[in-house]
Amino acid sequence: MKVNVQAVNFNVDRKLVDFTQERLDKLEKFYDKIVSSDVFLKVENTSDKENKIVEVRINVPGDDLMVKKIAKTFEEAVDSCASSLERVLVKRKEKLRAHA
Repeated sequence: MKVNVQAVNFNVDRKLVDFTQERLDKLEKFYDKIVSSDVFLKVENTSDKENKIVEVRINVPGDDLMVKKIAKTFEEAVDSCASSLERVLVKRKEKLRAHA
């Protein structure tokens, strides 16, 4: 799956991009019709420790699924997004099966 990673206001390192790609590739196990995904990494300027924002938009035929998570690290936020998307994709697949 094609994953576009965009970092807002900072330079993203290769390790984080690879981690994100790997984690989102696992979503294809749950739903095989994923076209692509866009990942937006942002750092919010707050004194709060949980200031890493990750937004993931997944393009599937007929729809876009969007998840946004805030955490202490980008890895944690990406993982959290992927987990939420797994649930959404499984639900979507079951719904499609019910109509077939």
